[in-house]
Amino acid sequence: MQNPLMQTIEALAKEKGIEPETIITAIEDAVLTASRKYYKTNENLKTRFNPETGQVDLFAIKHIVSDVTNPATEISLKEAQELYGDEAEVDMEIEFPKRTDVLGRIAAQTAKQVIFQKVREAERENIFAEYNQRVGEVTNGTVKRFENGDLIVEIGRVESVLPRKEQSRAESYTPGERIRAVIKGVNRSAKGPQIVLSRTDPALLIKLFEQEVPEIYDGTVMIRGAVREAGDRAKVAVYSRERDVDPVGACVGMKGTRVQAIIRELRGEKIDIVEWSDDPVAFVTNALSPAKVQRVSIIDEKERVMEVVVEDKQLSLAIGKKGQNVRLAAKLTGWRIDIKSEEEKRKEVEAQFGALEIGEGADAAAPEAEAAPAEASATPGERTEAASANLSAVAAEQSDAGEAAEAEAQSAEAEAAEPGDDSEAAKAEEN
Repeated sequence: MQNPLMQTIEALAKEKGIEPETIITAIEDAVLTASRKYYKTNENLKTRFNPETGQVDLFAIKHIVSDVTNPATEISLKEAQELYGDEAEVDMEIEFPKRTDVLGRIAAQTAKQVIFQKVREAERENIFAEYNQRVGEVTNGTVKRFENGDLIVEIGRVESVLPRKEQSRAESYTPGERIRAVIKGVNRSAKGPQIVLSRTDPALLIKLFEQEVPEIYDGTVMIRGAVREAGDRAKVAVYSRERDVDPVGACVGMKGTRVQAIIRELRGEKIDIVEWSDDPVAFVTNALSPAKVQRVSIIDEKERVMEVVVEDKQLSLAIGKKGQNVRLAAKLTGWRIDIKSEEEKRKEVEAQFGALEIGEGADAAAPEAEAAPAEASATPGERTEAASANLSAVAAEQSDAGEAAEAEAQSAEAEAAEPGDDSEAAKAEEN
């Protein structure tokens, strides 16, 4: 049958969630601290817990040496052999029992404080190690109270905090209400480990889908990405490892039962479930859902920039409220998306063609400008003299042309006169 002290130790260990050996070590350290305060010597004291009697034994350890320099911690070989016979040798240690029933009330109070401190430290370390391994998991808790906008949530036997920045603006809570959140991290502090919860982290959305969709839980459908603006909208990219399984349909469920359960948990947050694709154009097209995309073109593959053209009526839907839809799509795909309507794209193309025509007209006018370099380089006076010389040449040509015309006219008159003379000669011959 166990002694009462051992029963108490085991009950305390079970309550605090620590090992009984940790409490036993704390008791030994407590008695050792109290003994040093009581005896006030330089002896090398040591304690050992006896599980059979439930007592803590106290010893003074002395080292066997040839020449003693410190009697408090050393003993000569001759004295050791007188006590223990020829078995005693140099470099061995001998334990000398000391009384613990004389420690008194103050020493007992000190021991009590040391025990509580050691147990509390062990409990904190155990909690930190437990929850540090659970970062990213979804846990259930109960709202206990409010502190400066933060929620104090009780999960299991410990308290955690849900900071204001990790709360969805569409949600409100009351003390005693059940809450489900994701463990975001564990911080060490003077008051012990502080467990930080989150209701805005995308990990919460992923874990909720894993709980509601069996195909995701067994690995048939995979979630390739999730982005959120908590309280407003979220986008989830899913991919099926089997051709016969529709990933979007599996997540939506029969008449939307699966996704509706998640929406209720997130207090009405809209969720867009899109199909993931290794083709960036197809993935961006799907990510902009519910807007319908006309065409997508990659502007800069290195910088990951895309241009998306939609119908004029679809432009506001593609951009979303305050740019929310395109912003979430860009986060989900990792591409920078530039959305334009068909009218904007048409005007842009017309402006480019207009600039191109102006450039061709300027190129055609360039040879004509080079045709008269001398005139372009002449001074105003030189250009005037050249013009006068040209006019004189034209006048001379006109004068020569007039004289030639008169000569031709006279020749014609002479020719016209000759037939008359012939008739007169003929008449003379007849007479």
